Amino acid sequence: MLGLGGLGSAAAYWLSRSVGDAVLGLEQFELGHGRGETQDHSRIIRLSYHTPAYVRLAKRAYETWWMLEADAGEQVVLRTGGLDVAPRAAAIDLGTYTESMTACGVSFEELDAVEIMRRWPQWRLGDEHHGLFQAESGIAMAARATAAHQRMAREHGATLRERAAVESIRWVDEGGEIEVVAGGDSYRARSLLIAAGPWSSDVLAQFGVRLPLEVTQEQVTYFASPRPGDFAPERFPIWIWMDDPCFYGFPTFGEPGPKAARDAGGRPVSAQSRTFDPDPTAVADVEMFLRRYLPDAIGPVIYTKTCLYTLTPDRDFVIDAVPGHPSVWVAIGAGHAFKFASVIGRILSELAIGGRTPSDIAPFAITRPILQMADPPRQYMV
Repeated sequence: MLGLGGLGSAAAYWLSRSVGDAVLGLEQFELGHGRGETQDHSRIIRLSYHTPAYVRLAKRAYETWWMLEADAGEQVVLRTGGLDVAPRAAAIDLGTYTESMTACGVSFEELDAVEIMRRWPQWRLGDEHHGLFQAESGIAMAARATAAHQRMAREHGATLRERAAVESIRWVDEGGEIEVVAGGDSYRARSLLIAAGPWSSDVLAQFGVRLPLEVTQEQVTYFASPRPGDFAPERFPIWIWMDDPCFYGFPTFGEPGPKAARDAGGRPVSAQSRTFDPDPTAVADVEMFLRRYLPDAIGPVIYTKTCLYTLTPDRDFVIDAVPGHPSVWVAIGAGHAFKFASVIGRILSELAIGGRTPSDIAPFAITRPILQMADPPRQYMV
């Protein structure tokens, strides 16, 4: 297993449940580092999605998180309910969400602005707004969940090695094994799983594969609301503003105030060129949005945390074998995968062990046409 962030740690865990001490996970930095995509208190988890394929995968994601919770003996998902809010003439069509959830048997409520503000008076909306509420949505506890995957992988026999950057990957003629040199040591394996996040292009290049990925530097901001109790998880849901630009936010969790951000609005960078400095213009954009629609969420900034997105041009995942290498599997999360981390790890383990998975991963093929284009059109709204 190359990469032990959210997806890689999950894959190591699910593999270890089946093959125990045959699992080796390699991480180039320390475990739990903040240089990638997933290290924070919280990520949104939801059943509300724009296609049935994602809704079905989300349903299995919940089941998979519950299995981890039972095994680890700790909670990693907190249900708060989830609210999708939009102008009626928005760039994102809420109708695709209602159709997809209906097709998959997921219950939800359609709400006008008056009803949204009656239930959650923190909002300031007009007649031109409406929304969807889905009661199962909530918070996937990112740092805690990744640590639980790592802890339980080790308990099931896996070896997880940190500070072991990959130096080379090559095929060994006899037996079709793969040799990976990392951290000064050489390892051989019959199967290799890659969950390298913003380093995906570097790893795939060793197999002669190029994908039109774009890495962006994003950020989230925690605010010291003057009324933090009004944003407690039992009183306020996770939310997504379904328009362009798209904003999203959380109730008070992990810090003494709510969190908010703009989705996929950051500048292109690389894993090497990124900085950890907040973009003050992006913070100001979030503050402007909150002042207009959630004014009581605004307060002094507690802190702003940067992270990276590894974006495919259609914003869909990659979960597939590397072309020409049927025993090498790759997962790329497209900047919205943490809610699916455990199930993606489970899928990777199923593919590595048996070559198949009950989940429909056809939409996430590495050979889909848009990924074969040198300069594809990019659409990051999901």
